[in-house]
Amino acid sequence: MEKTEKESGLNDIVLQVILVIVMIFSYFFMHDVPKKVWAKFRLRNRADIQSKHHFVQGAQLLARARSSKSRALAKEAQAQAQLAITLDPTDAAPHLLKALALDFQGLRSAALDSLDEALSPLTSKSLSDADLGDALLRRAELRLATTQRGRVDSALADLVESVSLNPNNAKAFCALGECYERKKMNDDAVQAFRRALQLEPQLRAAQQALHRFEGSSLPESN
Repeated sequence: MEKTEKESGLNDIVLQVILVIVMIFSYFFMHDVPKKVWAKFRLRNRADIQSKHHFVQGAQLLARARSSKSRALAKEAQAQAQLAITLDPTDAAPHLLKALALDFQGLRSAALDSLDEALSPLTSKSLSDADLGDALLRRAELRLATTQRGRVDSALADLVESVSLNPNNAKAFCALGECYERKKMNDDAVQAFRRALQLEPQLRAAQQALHRFEGSSLPESN
């Protein structure tokens, strides 16, 4: 008798669980939840595809702009990058493309703003370590193009992180050497330039930089 009561109580619990599940599914279907979820998924997927389409178009336009030195094409590339950003603002690639297009047009401050967006916590997650290192290098190069001391300090921080993420980037080490040179940290500058030449022996900027130090007491290379 006691066993029968336990079995009956268990059956009641199972029945209640089944009824709850049925009620949940009934609610979902009454309110078209599956259709709404599917529609949202399709919309998001379509936006992602369209964003990549605009990015590819923009990249092609920028390549043509560089080969023909056309600012008009660079402006079109910027517009395509902006369309991609509107569709997917969390993807860093369109922000980087926009920065390059703006820089080509000579709009350095706007290019820095776009790089800041690309390197923000929300978007930088979409970049690999190598791509992140390259983006930090590009931002540092733009900052070094100014004469403001604060920009040199922030460029130095970017470059230290850049060579940490990608220790085989000769251009990053060369830019790092330039930062150290501007800050009168000559020993560190020479070491950075020498590292750049170890990675890329024909890198002219690093060669010229080391020539600037000729006649001074240079630290021995390792």
